Amino acid sequence: MSRTGLSLLPVDYQGDIIRPPSEAFSLILQVTTGCSHNRCTFCGAYGAKPFRIKPWSQIEADLDFAATWCRRHTTLFLADGDALALPHAQMVALLQHIRRTLPWIRRVSSYATCQNILARTDEELNEYKALGLSRLYMGLETGHDPTLRAIAKGVDSGRMIDAGWRVRAAGMFLSVTCLLGIAGAECSLDHARATARVLSRMQPHQIAVLTLMLLANTPLYRQMRAGRFFLPDPAGLFEELRCLLAELEPFRTQFHANHASNYFSLSGRLPKDREAMLATIDQALAGVLPLKPEPCRAL
Repeated sequence: MSRTGLSLLPVDYQGDIIRPPSEAFSLILQVTTGCSHNRCTFCGAYGAKPFRIKPWSQIEADLDFAATWCRRHTTLFLADGDALALPHAQMVALLQHIRRTLPWIRRVSSYATCQNILARTDEELNEYKALGLSRLYMGLETGHDPTLRAIAKGVDSGRMIDAGWRVRAAGMFLSVTCLLGIAGAECSLDHARATARVLSRMQPHQIAVLTLMLLANTPLYRQMRAGRFFLPDPAGLFEELRCLLAELEPFRTQFHANHASNYFSLSGRLPKDREAMLATIDQALAGVLPLKPEPCRAL
């Protein structure tokens, strides 16, 4: 397929495509399948999808299709789990090709593991930013090192902080995801305090808080079934969220706990909206805030 060809096929998507909520209106370009790490015990998104880089011919074909049929999209998200796993030369070629083929795209974004961020030099990250890759989504999940080890993230909190700072130093927008409940009931508040400390040192532009939902195809689900992991009840999750929010240092960031997995929506800017958001959490703890019914929660 090419711009001058006689026929245009739809964009090629393999398996379920997962993207951040803030990329809901973005053009999704799948350049890899699966996740280059794919060991996290809580994640069932990519278990049956081996990691591979899609053929360049298919990526070019998808961009040709987008050039004809997707002119209203001004943002583009690189899927699947970690497009930053592409070799440096291929990432540069990809971003250059996006710029030539879709010149109206004003922002390119991607998920990025801590490991693949740290594998890039500062010069490489700066080059990506100059070519249009301006937003990265990194899954911190927790700043609690024992929990990071337990869920097999493959890095400690210090390396997470280093990766976050290198993204910011390159001038990119950094969005960091945290997971309520990931440390279990026993370490719930330890997880919240440690996560607040790490976020305060990292100072991402956006904090996205989700709630752990145990999926049957994950090791963590099997640990729960064997009685080795206990998810906090809703009140425990709300206490965890309150502790995390209350202990963040007063740096400027967007704070969102409005994902479909959460029992209620919370969103604001820190530090100015902290007290109002804490009051909302207190309403939930007091039982006077309507909560999302269980069947309506989703990943």
